[in-house]
Amino acid sequence: MLRYAGLLLLAGLSSVQAETLFSTLPNGMKVLIKEDARAPVAAVRLWYKVGSVDEHEGKTGLSHALEHMMFKGTDSVPEGEFSRRVAALGGDDNAYTNRTETVYTTNIAVKNLDEVLKMEADRMVNLNFSDKAFDNEMDVIREERRMSTDDSPAGKMWETLNIKMWDKPFNKAPVIGYMNDLHTLKADDLRAWYKQWYAPNNAMLVIVGDVKAKETTDKVGRLFGGIPARPLPQRNDEAERTTDAREVNETVYAVTAQPIITLNWRVPHAEKISDGMPYALEMLGLVLDGTDSSRYSRKLQRGDAVALDTSAGYTDFGRKNAIFSVFAMPNGQTTPEELKKRLLDEIRDIAENGVGKDELALIRTPVETRRIFARDSIRSQADTLGELEHNGFGWKSEDEIVRRLFKVTPKQVQSAARLLLDSPMAQITVLPQKAEQPQPPAAAKGRLKKVKP
Repeated sequence: MLRYAGLLLLAGLSSVQAETLFSTLPNGMKVLIKEDARAPVAAVRLWYKVGSVDEHEGKTGLSHALEHMMFKGTDSVPEGEFSRRVAALGGDDNAYTNRTETVYTTNIAVKNLDEVLKMEADRMVNLNFSDKAFDNEMDVIREERRMSTDDSPAGKMWETLNIKMWDKPFNKAPVIGYMNDLHTLKADDLRAWYKQWYAPNNAMLVIVGDVKAKETTDKVGRLFGGIPARPLPQRNDEAERTTDAREVNETVYAVTAQPIITLNWRVPHAEKISDGMPYALEMLGLVLDGTDSSRYSRKLQRGDAVALDTSAGYTDFGRKNAIFSVFAMPNGQTTPEELKKRLLDEIRDIAENGVGKDELALIRTPVETRRIFARDSIRSQADTLGELEHNGFGWKSEDEIVRRLFKVTPKQVQSAARLLLDSPMAQITVLPQKAEQPQPPAAAKGRLKKVKP
């Protein structure tokens, strides 16, 4: 979820008091080091500020494909060797791409941190993959798309939603790319993308663990400081006005026995930490389905049992847009349209009658509990600090975000519900694919040659 984090998921993971040092190297690379000495381990996160919203028509999927190719090696670290070395040192590594960022993650014993940093610095500037390695990996990526989108009811639903809900091509496009583009991308396209965006002045390194902040910052400077900055391309203007939203009602057919419905609205994006409506929308999502005591869980799942699953919440969509989404799966006796009515009835009830202070207090308790448990994870700390800085709120803002969220009043939640009801809604419904009509035997069409007995 941090890949499409709302305000709540970006906040509240502070650990015990320890030094945190944020700096910017002369080449523009941001470095954030946080001390947490409770275990001799370190979480390493390297952000590159590039994702699918930076791509163009006909070249979708570049950022995600390059993420794959970053594991194909350099002259000093051959293909596959990065992950093998990390595993041999007792760690684990991974990566992900979304609309605004590509992030490389490593969790390692702190005594082996130097080795990881050396390899990250190496592949920031020395990536070297063959055309054959590219061709082989594109086969993997195309299969990933089949599994995650083409053959996935939920994947087809979200892709259809974005195509219908947004106007600009790079907002419509899936992060993994359209299949047609995945067949036409060339190795040189990825090499050019790498040279355009993988630069220290477009990167941020976050380390949380049993380290000394000043000492580690100096070490990072020695390893990454000599990599030259590059001029970055002009970014796409991805902002789309909420006033340009339109009603959408699309049905998608998929190989599934389980219908799905999602209701979505364009809503104000959190441009700065003081913006009020995003907090109210975040709290509205919690009231609807943020905890076991929330309305959808309590009434629609456990109470009347009209839904097998529900979710609701405020989510950033790229760097300049945001949506409020409701997702639900009806039970066998409830149609998607009947469930839609029940989902909207709860929003309408809040818009007309508001919520009580006791209801908000009941929501805050489990949220605060999750914050407490999250403090034990250096991985969560690294993810959250990086996301806060990446999203423009600043890494110090976590406590302020939670403070503002918990100050949301019943009246503000009511206003958020009214905003949804007054705004165009994008509905996507997934229904079981209709069975194909049986075809007449080929012989009946005269295509079967007579065979001698």
